Amino acid sequence: MQIMRHGASVMVNNNTKQNPMKKFFLLMMPLLMLACSEQPVDELDLLPKFDSTWNIYEDCHRNDDGSVTYTSIPWGGLVGSMKKQNMPVDWSAFESITLEFAEPTTVETQIMFSERLKTRGKPGIKSLTCYFDGQDVTSVDEVVLQTSDTATITVTKAFLTPNDGEWETTTVWEGNCSFGNWENGFVVKPEKLSSVYKGDKLEFIYSIDKSIHQTYWLMKTIYNGTDTPLEGNENELNKYGCVYLGGESTKYRIRLTEKDAANIREKGVFVNGFYCNVKKVNLLRKTYVIGAESGKEEEKPM
Repeated sequence: MQIMRHGASVMVNNNTKQNPMKKFFLLMMPLLMLACSEQPVDELDLLPKFDSTWNIYEDCHRNDDGSVTYTSIPWGGLVGSMKKQNMPVDWSAFESITLEFAEPTTVETQIMFSERLKTRGKPGIKSLTCYFDGQDVTSVDEVVLQTSDTATITVTKAFLTPNDGEWETTTVWEGNCSFGNWENGFVVKPEKLSSVYKGDKLEFIYSIDKSIHQTYWLMKTIYNGTDTPLEGNENELNKYGCVYLGGESTKYRIRLTEKDAANIREKGVFVNGFYCNVKKVNLLRKTYVIGAESGKEEEKPM
């Protein structure tokens, strides 16, 4: 074939063989484009974000199955940065974060956002959930897993759970009870709790008493007239049946089990603790829309 180039006649041989490397790249191009395209990301799966530690004497490494093995020192931290485009994220559409472990823990563990939002777990658990109940999670930059002593923990899952309903609030106790050093307490009477069901929550509104220097604050909730703690927050209780409160926290909620509901309907709840001032206790019940044709919102036990 004859073509013109810069005014000169040039002969081109149509039978020239194609470059083998060029042919290879032409064949591979669709696969390369697929591999480099953006893959869908599960925003609820947070495990890939846990990839560093607070302390240089700790260690974390990613296993072949995606799990993370964390070798800790007391109150160090396995850190997950939650930022997007270097900005904190808003988790107000979610109710909790859960971490699952390959083996039961051998020490006390804690999920921490800040002094306002912490959840402790006793030894021997295989998962720990931090509920956001009533706390501000509109600007989350990192989440930290801590241990009370040296330990090795393999985290197999870390995920968010979306909110799935609205909560109706009824005040069942109001006053001003300053616990001091276990000196005072109060009773939420059973007649105020006669309509509780499994899955409802008790919400405690309080302030932390910092009139004397303390590094921890405690609350204990038991079936009135007994020594038995409520079991809805069992995983968070220390060996004395108490829950630790964050130094800047203002609310704490317990999700009631079937046993809790039956016992407090009959006995009520006794509450006391260590350097915390409780001002109000609310009963939270989930509401659902039942019957779209009626347009009425009704309350339904879980």
